[in-house]
Amino acid sequence: MLGAIAGDIIGSVYEFDNIKTKDFPLFREDSVFTDDTVLTVALADSILSGRPYVDLLHEYYHRYPDVSYGGRFRAWAESGSREPYNSFGNGAAMRVSPVGWACDDLDTVLLEAERAAAVTHDHPEGIKGAQATAAAIFLARTGSSKQDIQSWIEQRFGYDLSTPLDQIRPHYRFDETCQGTVPQAIRAFLESEDYEDAVRNAISLGGDSDTLACITGGIAEACFTVPRTVEAVVSRLLGDELARVVRGFEARYISSALQGGLS
Repeated sequence: MLGAIAGDIIGSVYEFDNIKTKDFPLFREDSVFTDDTVLTVALADSILSGRPYVDLLHEYYHRYPDVSYGGRFRAWAESGSREPYNSFGNGAAMRVSPVGWACDDLDTVLLEAERAAAVTHDHPEGIKGAQATAAAIFLARTGSSKQDIQSWIEQRFGYDLSTPLDQIRPHYRFDETCQGTVPQAIRAFLESEDYEDAVRNAISLGGDSDTLACITGGIAEACFTVPRTVEAVVSRLLGDELARVVRGFEARYISSALQGGLS
C-alpha cells in the first residue's frame, strides 16, 4: 500500500504537466498526496476497523475535501449517496492496493476487490480494473514471476500486456478509464528493474500520471519493496492521521512479508 501512496505523490506534479521521460526528480517541493492516497487509506481503514467501505469513503472525503477528486466521485460523496454510479473510471483500481495485501488467497482477493470497487465503480470494467490490480499485487507478494503475473492477468481479464512501453509512450494520452490505465500501469511494472524504475516507467507514459504511478507503485512494492529514502519522504508528507492508518495496516498485513514499515 505504501508503494501506491508513494507513486501517487511522485506522480502528482505531472498529472496535468505530462512528461515523456524517465529522467525527473522523484520529489519536488510541490509534491503532494491526492485523492488516490486518501481513498487508498480509506479502504485500508475499512479493512482494519471492519466498518463498511461506503462509510469510510464518505468520511475520508469530508476529512480531505480538497485533493482533486474526480467529478462523479465528488458529486456522489457530496450527495451522501450509498448507491454506486456505474463508473469504469480508474478510481476503482487506484485505491484497491490494501485488498491485495489483506487477503490470504486469490479467490478472496478477487471477491474483495469487487466489493471495494462496486461501492462506486460497479461497471464491469471498473470491477475488472480493481480485480486485476489487486490480483497482481497478491501474485507478486506471494512469489509469482513477472511472466506468470502477465499470463494470468491476460488470460483472466483479457488485457493485452504485451505492447512495450516504448510503443505505448509516443501515442498515449490522458485516460481516466480503467481499461485505458490499468494495462499500461501493469506493463510499467512488468518492464521495471526495481521500485523506483517502475514508478518512473509509469510517469514517463504521460496521461493520468499520479494514478498510473499509484497502480504501478502498489504492484512494484509487492515485488521489490519501497526504498527507505522514499518511505521517509512519504511519511513526512502524509501527516499524522493518514500515517497512523498506514502504520497500523502495515503492522497487521505487510511487515511480516516485507520486514518494513512506515517509520
